Amino acid sequence: MTPIPLEAMAASVPDGAMLALPPDYSLPPCALARALVRRGARNLRVLGVPITGYVTDLLVGAGCVAEVESSAVTLGEAGFAPRFTAAVRAGQIRMRDATCPAIHTALQAAEKGVPFMPLRGVIGSDILAHRPDWKVAPNPFAAAGEEDPILLVPAIRPDIAAFHAVMADAHGNVWVGRRREVATIAHAAHRTLVTVEHVVPGNMLEDERLAPGCISATYVEAVAVAARGTWPSGLLDEHAADAAHLAEYARLAKTEEGFRQYLDRHVLTAPAQAAE
Repeated sequence: MTPIPLEAMAASVPDGAMLALPPDYSLPPCALARALVRRGARNLRVLGVPITGYVTDLLVGAGCVAEVESSAVTLGEAGFAPRFTAAVRAGQIRMRDATCPAIHTALQAAEKGVPFMPLRGVIGSDILAHRPDWKVAPNPFAAAGEEDPILLVPAIRPDIAAFHAVMADAHGNVWVGRRREVATIAHAAHRTLVTVEHVVPGNMLEDERLAPGCISATYVEAVAVAARGTWPSGLLDEHAADAAHLAEYARLAKTEEGFRQYLDRHVLTAPAQAAE
């Protein structure tokens, strides 16, 4: 598989697409998000799997997002996601509240090709009042006379799964290491776009040490090279999160003016990367 330019990958994401994103601690596609801002993406529907942070806040602040479905949107130790919070309060985006197990279950249903999957642990919570698409039904396998309600969560099949990885090989297989949860996103989505640190020769699926951490090229539509593509988030054992930069973002993004300053400094010019 021949890598494509990062900006071409961003251009392949249509306005209005459902974009499934991993959290800041698990291979977030930060470089791709900045490219989406530069291209002026609009009306994206972001699915946080199962939570999301910097990438979504950046996209929301830049006016790229119409809807977010997630269990949380947070910058972690840097605090609340300021542009997301402001957009929700102003009614500028739609928020579909969810839970971590429900999002994973819905994606697993799509991965398996079934319309829904059952889930326990949510019945009795307030969230059901805001999710009419989640159905409570009697367990058809309950003992006679036993009441055993079960929650049925509809499958979620994202238009696009997007994440970053350490490397891809010449065949298009992508190595994600211990972050196997992104494989579920790739399996469930119609398309998968991956940015990587570098491309290596050979076939990683033939390497006993690398194969367990690989996603097959069968599930990967395109790869783009973007060095330090998760920055300012961390990348496995490659580099830690840039806590100082995230704190700067959180400070600037508290206001619309500060957020615009951030975009001018780190996003709208040449593709931004952290200093080595």
